[in-house]
Amino acid sequence: MNAESGFPIKPVYGPADVPASAGADEPGQYPYTRGVYSTMYTKRPWTMRQYAGFGTATESNARYHQLLAAGTMGLSVAFDLPTQMGYDSDDPIAHGEVGKVGVAIDSIDDMRLLFKDIPLDRVSTSMTINAPGSVLLLLYQLVAEEQGVPGTALQGTIQNDILKEYIARGTYIFPPKPSLRLVADTFAYCKAEIPKWNTISISGYHMAEAGASPAQEIAFTLANGIEYVRTAIAAGLAVDDFAPRLSFFFVARTTLLEEIAKFRAARRMWARIMRDEFGAKNPKSLMLRFHTQTAGVQLTAQQPEVNLIRVAIQALGAVAGGTQSLHTNSYDEALALPTEKSARLALRTQQVLAYESGLTGTVDPFAGSYAVEALTDAVETEATALIDRVFEFGSAVDAIEAGFQKNEIEASAYRIATEIDSGERVVVGVNRFVAETEEKYEPLRVDPAIEAAQVARLAKLRAERDEPAVQAALADLAKAAAGSTNVLPLMKEALRLRATVGEVCHTLRGVWGVHRPVERF
Repeated sequence: MNAESGFPIKPVYGPADVPASAGADEPGQYPYTRGVYSTMYTKRPWTMRQYAGFGTATESNARYHQLLAAGTMGLSVAFDLPTQMGYDSDDPIAHGEVGKVGVAIDSIDDMRLLFKDIPLDRVSTSMTINAPGSVLLLLYQLVAEEQGVPGTALQGTIQNDILKEYIARGTYIFPPKPSLRLVADTFAYCKAEIPKWNTISISGYHMAEAGASPAQEIAFTLANGIEYVRTAIAAGLAVDDFAPRLSFFFVARTTLLEEIAKFRAARRMWARIMRDEFGAKNPKSLMLRFHTQTAGVQLTAQQPEVNLIRVAIQALGAVAGGTQSLHTNSYDEALALPTEKSARLALRTQQVLAYESGLTGTVDPFAGSYAVEALTDAVETEATALIDRVFEFGSAVDAIEAGFQKNEIEASAYRIATEIDSGERVVVGVNRFVAETEEKYEPLRVDPAIEAAQVARLAKLRAERDEPAVQAALADLAKAAAGSTNVLPLMKEALRLRATVGEVCHTLRGVWGVHRPVERF
């Protein structure tokens, strides 16, 4: 059979398939094949996160309190589509999408409600937000300051990975060059103001969800990482000043051994890239630290309870591969937003792995396995060749504009789809072991009335705030965006005065324009 990455998997592996040094790397030592920390989970498990957010900030806050009470170690915020695209809830383009796939955040008023009674100096928060990532981070910082928590005490991550949006996901706002400038401004701002914050989570997850193979996932993700590092260096930052705060985000599929190999190969490749290409000296600059989410694209609406088994296997792969934090999908997510019960079951899956499986007793338990070591080498070889092809275009952005990554991912997705359609690739409950009838499922539904409530909140906010001060702050932001001044301090002041997410993003749209993809047929 073939791996998802395309290379053949042998029925039997032995000593001849791996170098004599395989598995000999020390955990916590270059090139970090066996893990970025010497003790990994033997002292403490990975950070258990549950990606959550829906409806209003008040509803999402209640879910966060439930998750924290159930043992979640960190929060992971899902934003609705208008927020992800930099539109307020009362914008006509937002109609019908407010609060649907995440929480609606329009202003500092909403952010206060989202984190009400949650101590931000004791909780690590991940925010899945890209084009307006810096805007949401600044709102988070402002709310923390209102709690008396300085930026130096805040820990968490913003995804802030705009390049993969052009490749696979589509929630971009600005063209690539100003978007990269905003990323570099965020790196510099956080170095000074929020030094413990992970300023970017370079994401392969969404490329994988679009159909990328494991080798494509890490190749295109690391290529984007190279582009971000080059951008920051060109902006005048020293590599060791920002590289320790870079993080990554990958998927975990059900193809267990290939996924474990993928994670091990990605760590080794990034360490070599940072040392050999960029001359990084700080060991933390060489460490590929990553968050993992189980594969949403592999969840099925048919026999949804089977997804519990899929998620457990996927989580096992992430843990055996050495992830730093993990979100486990709920079994009902192919049907609707997860219920409180299904979200709790997803968290319990991680807790069983951490406390009952014995996996936390030793570091990199698959090291030395003939199969895993050979697969690690095979994934690395395939991914390295793909990275070389990306940079034959000149840069990752040049390859994106030529449609290279998108075309490669679409070809991979088509290959997998045809294998499922033909029955060559089995999906339990879909093309084999199909149930004659399905049990009725009552999904969680978002109340459509929340859109009207958000619109009313925005009208009240605009009536109460100091409008001349807001407009002056937005004008100052526009001037900074037109020049070379770091825009984040100006954004923060406008947000403090209760400018909205949409108003800040529209100000930047007015200066930088918007990205219009070129379709190539």
